[in-house]
Amino acid sequence: MDITFYGVRGSTPCSCDDIRRHGGNTSCVLIQPLRGDPIILDLGTGLRYLGVDAAVGSGGFRATVFVTHMHWDHIQGLPFFAPVLSETGRLDIHVPPLEDGTIAEAVEGFLAPPYFPVSLEEIHGEVSFTEMQPGSMQVQDAVVTAGWVPHNGPTFAYRIEVDGRSVAYVSDHQEPIGDPTYVDPGVLDLCRGVDLLIHDSQYNAGELAMKPTWGHCTHDYALEVAAQAGASALALFHHDPSHGDDYLDRVLEDLRVKAGPRGVPEIWNAYEGLTVSYAGVPVS
Repeated sequence: MDITFYGVRGSTPCSCDDIRRHGGNTSCVLIQPLRGDPIILDLGTGLRYLGVDAAVGSGGFRATVFVTHMHWDHIQGLPFFAPVLSETGRLDIHVPPLEDGTIAEAVEGFLAPPYFPVSLEEIHGEVSFTEMQPGSMQVQDAVVTAGWVPHNGPTFAYRIEVDGRSVAYVSDHQEPIGDPTYVDPGVLDLCRGVDLLIHDSQYNAGELAMKPTWGHCTHDYALEVAAQAGASALALFHHDPSHGDDYLDRVLEDLRVKAGPRGVPEIWNAYEGLTVSYAGVPVS
């Protein structure tokens, strides 16, 4: 499979010269198996750019989407995704169970005035929402497994296995307060032995101390998860809006020194436009 990053920023989209190389769009990752329809992870603002690149044939565009949770930065690209503005476009969207209300009520709530001028009914393509439970499902040649991850509100991480390869997507992960070596057993099971782990890396230690319950983790904790899970490669993801390109370069340099002794062979910063193929080797 090929994995392409369209949105790598956390919390809010942003734009300035300091983040030009890594990008300022929020979470959206495309997985393209060798055969069959694509799989999309999250619907952040990076989805708009995926829509620009999407090859739409005579049969239209079709994809299966797995949303980690319903926070703004993971869903707000939906009404700007050009393929579903066409009647031939189709998105089958899977979302974790909500604490209150139904998925339909939640979607109708944010795609409606006063928050947005256009309702879901005014999108011409076919968009369906399904409440997904923890566990595995078949998506053509791929097996997608959902599991709970500590965050603020119901949140899934996903593992995708296809063509003999595997990737885990842990976009938002609350680091345990006071115990930076503890990793939830369910998260470890989901990430065990993957070719590529895409993991939340939003804070440094000082930022975590200021925001200890905001639902995210440090760069070092991302490496901790990768090391304990035995991942072959780690892509640092969900970059904080305040973290510019030069800062992220320094973070990566520091973690690469630590990664080898921890048994993580490859580590890099996810950036918009990066494509990773098969065993986790950056190719563009």
